[in-house]
Amino acid sequence: MPPGITIAADAPELSAANTGFMLICSALVMLMTPALAFFYGGMVRVKSTLNMLMMSFISLGIVTILWVLYGFSIAFGTDHGSLFGWSSDYVGLSGIGLTELWDGYTIPVFVFAVFQLMFAIITPALISGALADRVKFTAWALFVTLWATVVYFPVAHWVWGTGGWAFELGVIDFAGGTAVHINAGAAALGVILVIGKRVGFKKDPMRPHSLPLVMLGAGLLWFGWFGFNAGSWLGNDDGVGAMMFLNTQVATAAAMLAWLAYEKIRHGAFTTLGAASGAVAGLVAITPSGGSCSPLGAIAIGAIAGLLCAMAVGLKFKFGYDDSLDVVGVHLVGGVVGSLLVGFFATGGVQSKAQGLFYGGGLEQLGKQAAGVGAVLAYSLIASAILAFLVDKTIGMRVSEDEEVSGIDQVQHAETAYDFSGAGGGTAPRSAAVPAPVQEAAKAATEKNKRVDA
Repeated sequence: MPPGITIAADAPELSAANTGFMLICSALVMLMTPALAFFYGGMVRVKSTLNMLMMSFISLGIVTILWVLYGFSIAFGTDHGSLFGWSSDYVGLSGIGLTELWDGYTIPVFVFAVFQLMFAIITPALISGALADRVKFTAWALFVTLWATVVYFPVAHWVWGTGGWAFELGVIDFAGGTAVHINAGAAALGVILVIGKRVGFKKDPMRPHSLPLVMLGAGLLWFGWFGFNAGSWLGNDDGVGAMMFLNTQVATAAAMLAWLAYEKIRHGAFTTLGAASGAVAGLVAITPSGGSCSPLGAIAIGAIAGLLCAMAVGLKFKFGYDDSLDVVGVHLVGGVVGSLLVGFFATGGVQSKAQGLFYGGGLEQLGKQAAGVGAVLAYSLIASAILAFLVDKTIGMRVSEDEEVSGIDQVQHAETAYDFSGAGGGTAPRSAAVPAPVQEAAKAATEKNKRVDA
């Protein structure tokens, strides 16, 4: 995946150890999508919990099918014009042999394909946090389908596919700072500029309904991220994956502490939401950079990202865009910070021979990083806004104002996350078993609480 890899003249042989390692890493990355669902689900108001969970979970279904049909071919097939790939053998994954190895590596093509599939799944799921409370589920499913096809698959080829322009330029993105986090963060900004703000934005309190759920999601993301980052070296036999594992831990810790320090100085308290958000900011920032920096560099990258992301989450109030769960502030900003800091902290002795400014490499690598950051950001922002506009003008992107106020869970999923009625469930069909007086009382209580919950 990373540029600058030299392949031995001798054809590699299948490694059972590397294959097993990569399958475990793939499973860890898969876990990150439901972990993200918990992280986002706890941050929204109670009436939107299930919708938030489903917006992440549906990506597991949609993107998996697209990846098999044509996504892997676009991302990693034979290069066409440095912009996208295509190989007929990869369409439907039908022309790949069981023991066929990924070029230059000791793992089967199927293992590489499933590992990269997990990246493709979580990237559109990241976008959903910016759109909480107000998007039709069918519209979201259509947008994921279009976005994965038009944006993610080609960008993955740019960054990681042989012949992709960013890959050939020498842009270092070890595990997805540009292809995943900047891509998703810019897309989130593009969509929210099209669909507009939530009802009550900057007026009504929109606090997380379950901070324990947020912390659980953040902890599982941290756990799964070791597979995300360490696995991106596609093997475990030369120490680079181990270095990336260590740097992932170090940068995440530094970012969490930096975010909490800023929060204490700025707002007077250390919050659990700040700890969780700071950890995620560190994970985002070290994703592109951790294979090319030292542990001391990882501390600096994490601390810088934690501070800047903590400051960036307030920009939505200044500029008036409604980024519900701070996808722009954490993933876009964190991805940009981590990608650009490669140009300063690359040691020249870990992932590639490229050296950053602080290690005698001048500005060359920083210029390459800036080119990758700018291109992915601009393309994803513009393309995502266009796709959201098309979806909005065809089937409609948003639920109605009344439906948003009453609760998107009931409207879109006929369920509630928490049922305190004693009926045993939250689905519409089960409500028929509840006596009419109880239903009326529950309805009255719901109406009374709408103003508070909104």
